[in-house]
Amino acid sequence: MIKSAYIHIPFCEHICHYCDFNKVFLQGQPVEAYLEMLDKEMELQLSACPTEGLDTIFVGGGTPTALNEDQLRFLCGSISKRLPLNKGGEYTFEANPGELSQEKLQILHDAGVNRLSFGVQSFNDELLKKIGRTHRAADVYRTLEMAQQTGFTNISLDLIYGLPGQTMEDFSETLKKALELDLPHYSSYSLIVEPKTVFYNLMQKGKLNLPPQETEAQMYERLMEEMEKRGLHQYEISNFARPGFESRHNLTYWDNEEYYGIGAGAHGYAGGRRIANHGPIKKYMAPLSEGKLPFLEVHEVPLHEKMEEEMFLGLRKAEGVSMTHFKDKFSVEIGSVFDAPIRDGVEKGLLQISGDRVFLTKKGKLLGNEVFQTFLGAGE
Repeated sequence: MIKSAYIHIPFCEHICHYCDFNKVFLQGQPVEAYLEMLDKEMELQLSACPTEGLDTIFVGGGTPTALNEDQLRFLCGSISKRLPLNKGGEYTFEANPGELSQEKLQILHDAGVNRLSFGVQSFNDELLKKIGRTHRAADVYRTLEMAQQTGFTNISLDLIYGLPGQTMEDFSETLKKALELDLPHYSSYSLIVEPKTVFYNLMQKGKLNLPPQETEAQMYERLMEEMEKRGLHQYEISNFARPGFESRHNLTYWDNEEYYGIGAGAHGYAGGRRIANHGPIKKYMAPLSEGKLPFLEVHEVPLHEKMEEEMFLGLRKAEGVSMTHFKDKFSVEIGSVFDAPIRDGVEKGLLQISGDRVFLTKKGKLLGNEVFQTFLGAGE
């Protein structure tokens, strides 16, 4: 039974140099029409694949808080009407510092949103400018104070390391300022230069001055050390939380559970099928205006792929993969399917087995992608 929903708002007031998510400039877009079609998709998806109630809702983008007050009110009303959130459920909105007014915060709070995720990325104003962010460090403090005054306590902050021209000292300073805020959840990712981004074009021309890989690895190690010192448990490769404040929505992905993906370019996993929606807004809206779902691709996931996904998603978590849970879910012993990659990972000091669990070692976390690739094709 599906317990989570992701909703995509593709509008941004500004496009960052590193972002490859499905997004468009807000100005001149049919925002109201899009929100109406989003409402229609929620209705159709739940009719096609019902739920008894959701434990998590996550509204991401783009920038959901780029919507004006009336649009935000309509979206929240639509979610409340269409998606049944269970008591005690987690309801997250992504937000940009500097784009949230007191009124918008109040609309979200009144609608039952109980978690905010802020894309801060850095506390260095020069670096923020260089990566195409429009907010500055002062906006972070101001917006967080407003959010806390409105009643939000479950707040997460995103940081990026390995940015162009970023030094170890600079990242350490950003980390220090972030941790001084004493928030219950932090996510921190290394920069990945994706095609079709400003940074990719600069890299192709040899004009992107990225830190060496060794420095990036040191930044990650510093991140893990500082988070641990603050009592923030690393429950997933890039995520740290106080006990009880782990992102329940993201754990849906890493636990390889099913979820609705709603909105232009959104991806979902429902009824054993991986589903991708049309990305361009007009292509997304056209089928919905005729009462049809806006699916671009539907992939029936065969058993061997489900098992592989269980491994490379589950190994992202600090607790790794439970061998008992694997057997209960797939009616087969984990060793009979993945003996070779597990043994290889243990021999190289990248994986560890303790009791019922297989998980990444500290060295394995630094080389996570290499470990995950060893499971691809191994379940066939």
